Amino acid sequence: MSEFNDNVETIKALFENPENLNVFSKEELLEFNAEKKVHLLKKGDEIIQEGATPKGIYCLVKGTAKLFKVGFNGKEQILRFVNEGDIIGYRSILSGELFGASATAMSNCEIYYVPEKFFLKLLEVNPNLAFNILQRIAKDLGEYARTITYLAQKTVRERLAEVLLLLETKLGTDKDGFINISLTREETANLIGTATESAIRLISEFKQDQLIEVEGRKIKILEHKKLTKLGHVIL
Repeated sequence: MSEFNDNVETIKALFENPENLNVFSKEELLEFNAEKKVHLLKKGDEIIQEGATPKGIYCLVKGTAKLFKVGFNGKEQILRFVNEGDIIGYRSILSGELFGASATAMSNCEIYYVPEKFFLKLLEVNPNLAFNILQRIAKDLGEYARTITYLAQKTVRERLAEVLLLLETKLGTDKDGFINISLTREETANLIGTATESAIRLISEFKQDQLIEVEGRKIKILEHKKLTKLGHVIL
């Protein structure tokens, strides 16, 4: 079973038939049923806010969201995208820290909210979920290290090539081959650490070089090998 299925199926079972998990007492079941929530969000809706106190975790059942920090100049720095099967907020719960980043929906999202107390108890009794969380932590550290590396060492052109390949790998494509996300040019610029005008120019250049196809805010990669070589990417 994939990490996505493990996470979602465990949380779904918790929501739909918590008594079948044989984890909680009758009193805890009553408390959980009173506190659990299903959030149906639209693009732009806030999930968590940087600096807020975490009270539970958010399991993304459907849709895509972005994790980001806001700099002193008020500009967003997108850290990574999360999609179906990912859990938001677990690191802050486990470390006892405030949320280190904000998250907002990038599409229509269905999210299951699990209060901290019940999430921690699930980890204690469910080794598969606990292992998946450890895997997620390791992957997150790898993504953050990659972000630091490409922002510090790569040109903007190289960074755009790498980001497009990573987005396709992370989020997949639709039936026409376009990456499953609709990004404004400003969001693309924030991803690669450059000005919006530079991002617009680079996207236009990639299109003219027939590396990508652009349809509004959607992008399809046409030349994977050339982009991989351009971005010095190891996927």
